[in-house]
Amino acid sequence: MNILIAGSGGREHALGWKIAQSSEHKLFFAPGNGGTGNIGTNLPVKATDFEALARYVKELQVELVVVGPEEPLVNGIYEYFKEQEGLGGVRLVGPSKRGAMLEGSKDFAKEFMVKYGIPTAAYKTFTRETAGDAEHYIKATSGPYVLKADGLAAGKGVIIVDSAEEATGFIREMLEGRKFGAASDKVVIEQFLKGIELSVFVITDGRNYLLLPEAKDYKRIGEGDTGPNTGGMGSVSPVPFADEAFMEKVRLRVIEPTMKGLQEEKIDYKGFIFFGLMNVGGDPYVIEYNARLGDPETESIMPRIKNDLVPVLYACAGGDLSGHTIEFDERAAATIILASGGYPGDYKTGYPLSSIEETGNSLLFHAGTRIDDTKITTSGGRVMAVTSLGDGLPEALEASFATARKVQFEGKYFRNDIGFDVI
Repeated sequence: MNILIAGSGGREHALGWKIAQSSEHKLFFAPGNGGTGNIGTNLPVKATDFEALARYVKELQVELVVVGPEEPLVNGIYEYFKEQEGLGGVRLVGPSKRGAMLEGSKDFAKEFMVKYGIPTAAYKTFTRETAGDAEHYIKATSGPYVLKADGLAAGKGVIIVDSAEEATGFIREMLEGRKFGAASDKVVIEQFLKGIELSVFVITDGRNYLLLPEAKDYKRIGEGDTGPNTGGMGSVSPVPFADEAFMEKVRLRVIEPTMKGLQEEKIDYKGFIFFGLMNVGGDPYVIEYNARLGDPETESIMPRIKNDLVPVLYACAGGDLSGHTIEFDERAAATIILASGGYPGDYKTGYPLSSIEETGNSLLFHAGTRIDDTKITTSGGRVMAVTSLGDGLPEALEASFATARKVQFEGKYFRNDIGFDVI
């Protein structure tokens, strides 16, 4: 089978790595990165260029398309492929445009959760026209304040501040100054929940679902969870507190009501759902939905899936997951992100990487890399994900940190405290 993965990050490399373990499949990436070319063929097309993607899918006789990032999903890639002549036999892993609204609009997701009784923080939504009401709302409530851009903001559209003065300033920047562009035309102000975050994933055909390994990611740039949000600086799996009792609560209170809501709303959904959860005193609350796998969580969970993933992906896209299973590796996985100096602010690219062959048993999933004259160089803020398996999290982390120190490029930065809070 010819399979195309749309996207260019560490998530897509990790998905490709897992798929490449399945025999007799030819793998393509659109556009891929400096590492994906080792396991497949990179195509010179962006994941958001639907016309070019469709052309390559036809020319290469691709049978299965797996969409990695959120933007193509929110922009309607599922509908585009469904409506294109000559693509009727192509299966696509990814929800419909309406399904992707669970990630594409925080306000839509909140309304969905409230309607179907899914535990989440109290909230109110404001627009540019009601910015004054937002300021009054902030003054009438106590901090900390959670401010969320309604639309897609590359994982950076959430601001948490303590004081009403700070919150008011950011509301003005978001609504009136368009800090996140069109994504902050609406802003959700949410109750602050105190607890520990984790990420839970399922793959679903819209009726049936399979649970994937859970993970915990680390969003802030600084150690001790300080500084601005990033796309993610590392992840670990499994999450020690996500025991059988807690996951049963997640199933009954979060996953099952979500599946019920998708069916009652008649939302066409064949793909992954990412539940961003907060463990508040032993109870799960939904912080956000994503309509795809997380990054860098994918880099931790793919090595923990034991069985062949291709039949599961193909069945999901075909609308019938019944009879399929996901088998977990009992070992732990730890992922450390190597980032460019200055990220998530301004940073320089084009620096060559060295010692990437001296990784021992660690896996290197490329993210912001490209090939320049046969050399692999940096091309993004998050450059590479280092993942290791171990009998426990301490062993996995020790191996990943050792490899993270070996890989070299100018300005390299990584957090030294990933996973320490849950060991």
